[in-house]
Amino acid sequence: MRVQTFSRAQIQQDFHVRCQTLAANDNRGYKQDFEELGDVGKDLPSRAGELEANREKNRYPYILPYDHCRVRLSVQNSDPFTDYINASFVPGGGSERDFICTQGPLHSTMADFWRMVWEQNVRIIVMVTALKHKDTVLCDKYWPLNRGAVYHGQIQVTTVARKQGPDYFITTINLRQRDCPTERIITHYYYPAWPDRDVPKDSLSLCGFTENVRQHMQAIPRLGPAVVHCSAGVGRSGTFVTLLWLMQLCARGIQPDIRAAVEDLRLHRMWMVQNLKQYILVHQCLLNWLSGGTSIHPQIQGASPFTHQSQERPHSSSGRGDRSGRRRHHHHRQVLPSDQPQNTMQQILHPGNLLRRILPSSSMFYPSSHKS
Repeated sequence: MRVQTFSRAQIQQDFHVRCQTLAANDNRGYKQDFEELGDVGKDLPSRAGELEANREKNRYPYILPYDHCRVRLSVQNSDPFTDYINASFVPGGGSERDFICTQGPLHSTMADFWRMVWEQNVRIIVMVTALKHKDTVLCDKYWPLNRGAVYHGQIQVTTVARKQGPDYFITTINLRQRDCPTERIITHYYYPAWPDRDVPKDSLSLCGFTENVRQHMQAIPRLGPAVVHCSAGVGRSGTFVTLLWLMQLCARGIQPDIRAAVEDLRLHRMWMVQNLKQYILVHQCLLNWLSGGTSIHPQIQGASPFTHQSQERPHSSSGRGDRSGRRRHHHHRQVLPSDQPQNTMQQILHPGNLLRRILPSSSMFYPSSHKS
C-alpha cells in the first residue's frame, strides 16, 4: 500500500493546529483522548505473570506482561518457569517486535535480564529512570557504572567506556557468555532526569536524548529489538517509545497519530503512557522536534566507538514507580477463559486496527538493516 507523504513543514503546521485544538478549553481534547484510551487492553490475559512461581519476579504485582506478546526466555534445567521475565514485545512502526519494554531489573532478575538481552540480540538499552528516588529503589544497578566487569549468571557484563551529557549518560558495554569466544557491543543510554510517574522539567532535554537514540538506531544494523525500561516499564517507557516511533514516522514524511500509536502500544503492554501529563508531553516534544527545537549535544556525538563497526568480534583474552492506580484497575480486568481460541488475539489485533499496518515495510525504517 502506498502511503501519502508530506514535507516536514506541512507536518509541523498540521500538527501545531492539532495540538492547539487539543489544548483548547483547559486541555479538553487531550483529556478526552486519554480517557477514551483507558480501557484499551484491559481484557487481555496475563496468566504467566500471575503464577505463584513467577510472582517474585515482578517488581510491582499488578504490572504484568500480556501472555500473547511476553518475551519468553529459553528454559533452563527443564524448569518451565525459567522462561518468564516481566517484559513485552511492543511495536514501533515496523513490526510487532521493534522494542522490548520491561521493568527495571530486580536484584533477583538481573541474570534473566541479561539473558534476555543476549537471546534477543539486543544492541541498544534505554533506561529512563533514576536508580532511586529518596529511599525508594526504582531499579537495581545491573551494570558497572565505572570500568570493570561483573557476572550475572552466565553473562559477563563489562563497562569499557562512559560519556556524560547534560542530563544523561551513554555507556559502551561488552557482553559475552561464559566460555564463549565472541562478544557483543551494547550501548546503554541512561536518562536519570525523568521523575517517577511524572515528566521531565525540560522537554527539550528529552527531545535531544530521544533524537540521539533515534539516529543511533538508524546508523546500525537492525539485529534485534531495542530494550526500553523505567521502573515498571509502562509510563516513561511507553512515553519514550511513542515519541521515538512518531519521530521516525515524521522523518519519513508520514503524518503522526499519537492516539493511535498509544492505543497500539496498550494492546501489547498495560498502561503504556501512564498518565495525562505524559500523553501531553509526547505532543509537546514532537512539536518541539518538528520545529527544530532540538539537537544532539556535541560532547556526546558518536558516543559509541563501535557504531559503524561490526557488532560482534572475537574476544581477546586481554581484555516503586509507574504503578499508581494499578491495584484497582487489575481487579476489574476481565480474564479470557483458558479455553479461548488461539485466534482471539488475531481478532483483537486485527491488522485494520493497527497504525503500523498502513506503513511501508520496516526496511524503510532502517535503510542499512539486515537480519543475522
